[in-house]
Amino acid sequence: MKLENLKPAKGATHKNKRIGRGEGSGKGGTATRGTKGAQSRSGYSHKIGFEGGQMPIQRRLPKFGFKNPTRVEYQAVNVATLQALSEKLGVNTFGPETLIGAGFAAKGDLVKILGNGELTAALEVSAHAFSKSALAKIEAAGGKATVIE
Repeated sequence: MKLENLKPAKGATHKNKRIGRGEGSGKGGTATRGTKGAQSRSGYSHKIGFEGGQMPIQRRLPKFGFKNPTRVEYQAVNVATLQALSEKLGVNTFGPETLIGAGFAAKGDLVKILGNGELTAALEVSAHAFSKSALAKIEAAGGKATVIE
């Protein structure tokens, strides 16, 4: 085998369809575009969602749903996560900055602490919201929860 002997596997390549090169090619005349209409003309381009005059799908389907403009979305962090982080990092004080640094929230996120899991360390936690169970677990472990306004 030499470099000059290399060629693609059999059936891997196809000949180009030579369109509009005379009647003898079988693809002359209309050049596979059909007769008449916008699509047969040069420079034709359709609008996004255009279906040839048929009622487009975005108009056939009904509108539904509602986006609440006043919805407040929180990034949830469980008590078990705080316990694991305090063991790993050796930190007893948690705020949104600590959680952002650890990758559990993004910059600008509102953080809510949820009560899933066990908590044994006495932690000082400041967040934008707490669930009732999370508050109970933090205080039962001898910690302190502060709500950020």
